[in-house]
Amino acid sequence: MTISKPRSLFTTLFTLLILSLAFTTAGAASKNLILATTTSTQDSGLLDLLIPIFEKESGLFVKTIAVGSGQAMKMGEKGEADVLLVHSPDAEKKFMMGEFGINRRLVMHNDFILVGPGADPAKIKGAKSSTAAFRQIAATGLLFLSRGDNSGTHAKEKGLWKGAGINPEGQKWYQQTGLGMGQTLNIAAEKKGYTLADRGTYLAMKRTLGMEILVEGEPLLLNIYHVIEVNPLKWPKVNGAEARAFTEFILSKKVQDLISKFGAEKYGSPLFFPDAGKKPETLGL
Repeated sequence: MTISKPRSLFTTLFTLLILSLAFTTAGAASKNLILATTTSTQDSGLLDLLIPIFEKESGLFVKTIAVGSGQAMKMGEKGEADVLLVHSPDAEKKFMMGEFGINRRLVMHNDFILVGPGADPAKIKGAKSSTAAFRQIAATGLLFLSRGDNSGTHAKEKGLWKGAGINPEGQKWYQQTGLGMGQTLNIAAEKKGYTLADRGTYLAMKRTLGMEILVEGEPLLLNIYHVIEVNPLKWPKVNGAEARAFTEFILSKKVQDLISKFGAEKYGSPLFFPDAGKKPETLGL
């Protein structure tokens, strides 16, 4: 009869170590959440407030990728993100029609504003509408800085130019930065040009810009944010449960209350207004 030799202590320990690492790696992978969002939520500082709270409560680690809404949805279409926080309604509807996302829910809104140098050489302050202001900028040939990044802000800006009956592409006075909102505002301030911005990012940066709000308050300039979970049926590797946890978190009363107060003490007005539970038609959608 052949008697097998007992496994060496080294082999046993090595096996246990490999199994431990495997379980740790698997656990770590399930503890990650990829949030693709807009630069406005990042540049305004809102995510700096909310993400640490979510991580502490959920035990998840959030990898935030701040890009334009269009780029965020492209990531969703490829299954490269778990959840989106975006503000480009028309593009979002196409995204949902393609079954790339589920559970598109209202989160909050603020508005777009047209900003420029205090001297306002194009004389757009007090314009009857944003499209009238755009026509005036084009007529004077004064510099306009566009994000040019397929973001929600860029989509809104293109719609305004179309409404004004103007195609600015290729004009010397029209420059595209290809950058986020904060960087585009900085360039516009440096070059004393005009740009379209979301109010939250502008207010967060106002002190250092030396730019003024020249056109605001028009219903057409409403800026609405939705949370969308990437469809796990289309992309099995997507962390669906974790994405749902983030959705429930950002729509919770506690977080909606935080959003309603965010920026009010510092800027005299909140940077965003909570909308969880509201009917879309109340916002003109």
